[in-house]
Amino acid sequence: MENIRFDAIVIGSGISGGWAAKELCEKGLKTLVLERGPEVRHLKDYPTMNAAPWEMPHRNSIPLKDRMENPVVNKCYAYKEDTQHFFVKDKEHPYLQDKPFDWVRGYQVGGKSLIWARQTQRWSKFDFEGPARDGYAVDWPIRYADLAPWYSHVERFVGISGNYDGLETLPDGEFLPAWEMNCVEKEIQKGITENFSDRDVIIGRCAHLTAPKKIHLDQGRGRCMARNQCYRGCPFGAYFSSNASTLPAAEKTGNLTLRTDAVVHSLIYDDDKEKVKGVRVVDRLSKETYEYFAPIVFLNAGALNTNLILMNSTSKRFPNGLGNDHDLLGKYIAFHNYRGSITARMPGFEDRYDFGRRPTAVMMPNFRNVEKQETDFLRGYMTFYTAGRAGWGNSPNAPFGAAFKEANAIPGNWGVYMMMQGETIPKASNQVTLSPDKLDEWGIPLLKIDVSYDDNDEKILQDFFEQGEVMLSKAGCIEIRRKDSKQAPGLDIHEMGGVRMGKDLRTSMLNGQNQLHLAPNVFVTDGACMTSTGTQNPSLTYMALTARAVDYATKQFYKGEFK
Repeated sequence: MENIRFDAIVIGSGISGGWAAKELCEKGLKTLVLERGPEVRHLKDYPTMNAAPWEMPHRNSIPLKDRMENPVVNKCYAYKEDTQHFFVKDKEHPYLQDKPFDWVRGYQVGGKSLIWARQTQRWSKFDFEGPARDGYAVDWPIRYADLAPWYSHVERFVGISGNYDGLETLPDGEFLPAWEMNCVEKEIQKGITENFSDRDVIIGRCAHLTAPKKIHLDQGRGRCMARNQCYRGCPFGAYFSSNASTLPAAEKTGNLTLRTDAVVHSLIYDDDKEKVKGVRVVDRLSKETYEYFAPIVFLNAGALNTNLILMNSTSKRFPNGLGNDHDLLGKYIAFHNYRGSITARMPGFEDRYDFGRRPTAVMMPNFRNVEKQETDFLRGYMTFYTAGRAGWGNSPNAPFGAAFKEANAIPGNWGVYMMMQGETIPKASNQVTLSPDKLDEWGIPLLKIDVSYDDNDEKILQDFFEQGEVMLSKAGCIEIRRKDSKQAPGLDIHEMGGVRMGKDLRTSMLNGQNQLHLAPNVFVTDGACMTSTGTQNPSLTYMALTARAVDYATKQFYKGEFK
């Protein structure tokens, strides 16, 4: 029995699961981490990390057969021949779509922390206050002040590059030296800030070690070399991942047990003791069923899978899913709207060139409806842009042979790319449910996704187009063109909600400590817990929420609250 009983169980080893494991283990709890995919060891299991394109069978392209069999994952910008082993194939893990939804997943130790874009921004007080102010979701049970020290705690360990910009809309953090804008990006920054007093333009903040400190060197991590091959797994450990950082830290304590190939079926609820007592697992390879027991469970399977597990955790007390007395589970799914982009050209600067492969863009915090409602749509969007000089590339007018080589030795014009990251409004109609009759190969119901854009998303998109064009024009750009990708929700890979936090168990699933209201020894700290989405990249907030929840959970554990 000692092999199946632990102080805590963590479901998932990605961004938030890795943090749960580290914090629990360092606080002395014997912790089991359950990962549904195979083992991936830092360095050892990065097969393409130093490969040249000509060393790959298809020169880093995906063959037609794969594109036909796996249409969803092939839409992801990071899915290529050198990274495909870290992505879920559509045909191997099907799901049901009431409306088009592109669900991009990574099932292995480290999860999507191996393939994330590594952009990290704190939320501001305005983001936590927003739902209460304009009533588009339930009120958050916490505020920025509650999370600020945990942002700092996480940032120091992760290593975040950025400038101290002094912005109320995007609070400063614990930063390493920032990357630098190139000359055209600075020119655009100047044009925007001189013409728009309500808009700030700063270099992006990202989880890359630009000047590692002792806390990072002690993890065995080194400086970012700006290779732009991050999704292969970083041999330097320069970008943050569970594999290079939090899981090794947990392992060092001697308190970690990692169980791979463990597909979580459900949580086991004890009707007599009125609490969750363990986790039911199906072995990915053998299909055998196992049960593990612990007084604390952290559910970090990824937002939609966390919803699935809770919905599949039925009992006499909870016939409609664990903690789901008020029919809230799986509802109010939200995401980020990435549909809009703008391209342009900046004349001049032909005597200048950019340097290296910087891993972050220039960004503008949201400037719409920040302190009060000002437009005919709710909330707003962050904006990102980059500038660079290109060669002929795949142009049909490119010369051939030696002339092509000579032409590419002369850089082309400066091009500009701008994109949006829009907040979507949580709605009950955006939901996930379980299929009543279709199961996966482990006997678990398939997830059915019913999520779509609404009129608010269309208005945000048009506002981005209008404002983006004006800003680039004022900055001196020409040949400005809009593009609506019309991509389905999900391709942003920022799905959130379904198990949202709140103050009232009638309108939320979790309390201010990320505990299930009706099963308080279960904590949810991945994207499923989010009450609203903000406009920022969400991973830093997941990590901070996780560290904060573990601190609370372990204090309660040592008081004997979860016996």
